[in-house]
Amino acid sequence: MTTETTEQLHDVRLHVNGAVHEVRVPARRLLSDALRHDCGLTGTHVGCEHGVCGACTVLVDGSPVRSCLMFAVSAVDAEITTVEGLTEDDGTEQGRLSPVQQAFSDCHGLQCGFCTPGFLTTITAGLRDNPEPTEDEAREMVAGNLCRCTGYQNIVKSVLRASEIAAEREGESA
Repeated sequence: MTTETTEQLHDVRLHVNGAVHEVRVPARRLLSDALRHDCGLTGTHVGCEHGVCGACTVLVDGSPVRSCLMFAVSAVDAEITTVEGLTEDDGTEQGRLSPVQQAFSDCHGLQCGFCTPGFLTTITAGLRDNPEPTEDEAREMVAGNLCRCTGYQNIVKSVLRASEIAAEREGESA
């Protein structure tokens, strides 16, 4: 005899990177899993599944959130930004890299890339709060994200470079 359990599904509307995603998920579906499996946005990585490593960090209403600790049903009516949504609109189909993305490229702030999406979203929010960080403040900004490859030197350089790029772009648009 087999016993089959059916889990109640919930219709959820997620606002991700400026687009609406209608998904049907169980109440216990994590936001990270909904983004990856239901919305097809695989840039958000899942590492430790305990909220420690930061690889799954996304922006929820502009604040960094560990998506492996949040249920998708809790994200209804929130504006979610994943790494895929960081690119800036410049009138082209693919857009241009955000200051943080450009800085990671310029300063070689990644190696294997697994932790990079979480760093990019975390730093984006951090620079919004502190647009001109010192080196110590840059280190503090990334302290909650783990990287097993880089040793953080180029990640900290990337934070400082992103601040410069953002200031340069601000000057261009003024």
